[in-house]
Amino acid sequence: MSHKVVFLERDSIKANVRRPGFAHEWAEYASTTADQVVERLQGASVVLINKTQLRAEVLAQLPDLRMIGVAATGYDCVDITACRQLGIAVANIRNYAIHTVPEHSFALILALRRNILAYRQDVEAGLWQKATNFCFFTHDIADLSGSTLGIIGEGAIGQATAAIGRAFGMRVLFADHAPPKVPGVEFTPFEQVLAESDVLSLHCPLTPATRNLIGIEQLRRMKRSALLINTARGGLVDEAALIQALDEGLIAGAGFDVLTSEPPRNGHPLLELRRPNFILTPHVAWASNEAMQFLADQLIDNVEAWQKGNPQHLVT
Repeated sequence: MSHKVVFLERDSIKANVRRPGFAHEWAEYASTTADQVVERLQGASVVLINKTQLRAEVLAQLPDLRMIGVAATGYDCVDITACRQLGIAVANIRNYAIHTVPEHSFALILALRRNILAYRQDVEAGLWQKATNFCFFTHDIADLSGSTLGIIGEGAIGQATAAIGRAFGMRVLFADHAPPKVPGVEFTPFEQVLAESDVLSLHCPLTPATRNLIGIEQLRRMKRSALLINTARGGLVDEAALIQALDEGLIAGAGFDVLTSEPPRNGHPLLELRRPNFILTPHVAWASNEAMQFLADQLIDNVEAWQKGNPQHLVT
């Protein structure tokens, strides 16, 4: 049996994507808008997506579709209930970002903890050149050693982030859900993690239960010296509450790689935050060259495993 395989978002991966090793017809598009999905997937048995929305009303118009390969770990763009009802397999990517996302998280943490952006602005403004001493102290600098790292999410990325934190000499607390948990991960109540963390880093999926997990009440419970880091999903944090918290000094700073709406358009409030204690990067924590190639290879591995009747990494 020959399959039609369609990749709707080829430009979302900057890596070599090999063709599946079975008889197939291949079609790919740099990007795809919502009104193009049904037309482009006519006759397709396999679709490869990243963030394209595949909801029940769309899936109902694709009778030939049998497998969805998501080129990401998060699969909230797919209606999983509808896929179960229609007999469509859904596979995601596992463990591809266990180095790149934790490293990006700590790039944000270190930049904020040591006020790198603020000091760079001072140098660019000529303040160092005017100093009478060999250095000047216009912003606080704090070590990571001896501080507390709170992590929401006990998966591979959360655990890899914890390992880096421990290497810096940080005390690590995990708050996700009550036991049973991953072996070796001790549960700490969410409220305790909020209160004790010097850095709170989010590494959990976006689900109805975790949407707006961090709102103004949670931000009020954090230390005023604490940092909030989000390299997971934008919807985990109430963005209006974050702005309020930064304006009122409820937390010391925040580093985000994700927003609720992506790509953001002009007028998005977090785009307007021109302050050294807030860093926003354009959803690139996952995107090291090594991680993207690993992802691209596993994406096709998942399709080939499904075609052979031994599916892997299924979420349905």
